[in-house]
Amino acid sequence: MNDIVISVRDLTKRFGDFTAVDRISFDVRRGEIFGFLGANGAGKTTAMRMLCGLSYPTSGSGTVAGYDVMREGEQIKRHIGYMSQRFSLYNDLTVWENMHLFAGIYGLSAKQTEERATELLDRLNFSSERNTLVGSLPLGWKQKLSFAIATIHRPEVVFLDEPTGGVDPVTRRQFWEMIYEAAEGGTTIFVTTHYMDEAENCSRVALMRAGELIAIDTPDGLKQKTFGDTMYGLRARVARPMMPIPDAIDIWQPYGAGFHLRFRDGVNVVAQLRKLKRDWEIVPIQPSLEDVFIKLVEGDGR
Repeated sequence: MNDIVISVRDLTKRFGDFTAVDRISFDVRRGEIFGFLGANGAGKTTAMRMLCGLSYPTSGSGTVAGYDVMREGEQIKRHIGYMSQRFSLYNDLTVWENMHLFAGIYGLSAKQTEERATELLDRLNFSSERNTLVGSLPLGWKQKLSFAIATIHRPEVVFLDEPTGGVDPVTRRQFWEMIYEAAEGGTTIFVTTHYMDEAENCSRVALMRAGELIAIDTPDGLKQKTFGDTMYGLRARVARPMMPIPDAIDIWQPYGAGFHLRFRDGVNVVAQLRKLKRDWEIVPIQPSLEDVFIKLVEGDGR
């Protein structure tokens, strides 16, 4: 069995003279939770549409679940799961009717649909809600149901497009437990998110900027490559603290009630910290994935 579920080489999408996705290359393995991050307009959605068989590339090559992204878009759509931020459910149908509808779209037989829908409802403790209109369900329940439906045909890979937007932190945590369970069962998860704390949970993370893939690694690997161990957390001791010298700063990023700071290479860090210590409480910190995102995707963070 091939462990590579998604493989793309120099994948490109142009719209006239505009290049939305510019020669991206990567592999995603079976059972991996792969985070795909970037600012709005970076090319994430366009890339995902190509991988889902919804749009054909201009050039390059790639396979998803063994099917060619250049020629076999319809086959790809049948062998993946997809969940959008809006959950793609029909509010005027019951839970059971939604499950039957999407199972049919994915090509399941009546017997397979009955068995898998029943199994999923039992696992979610939704059996008592099978005849409930989806429109009357709480948002968190819709989210879980949508993910269950995206996996009803047991796809090799599930694409999640900002799946936790608008839900509370407890519901988000419960949803990620479902993702972990699916990945442990061998399902590959390809997820876009704007929540950096969620991206920390991914096996690996890819960062897009202006259509290009600019970095790919584990969350810890990205932090180490980008910052090493040289960041500081600052919290003001006084109402109007002395600010660091701009030319000495590589990163100056608001974080909660304080800031994350990194000095430029070659700066006398000890001297700079001595100047700041009167007005600031300073502690060495481990950089977060949000720090990496701002540094690599949005600029230098100042």
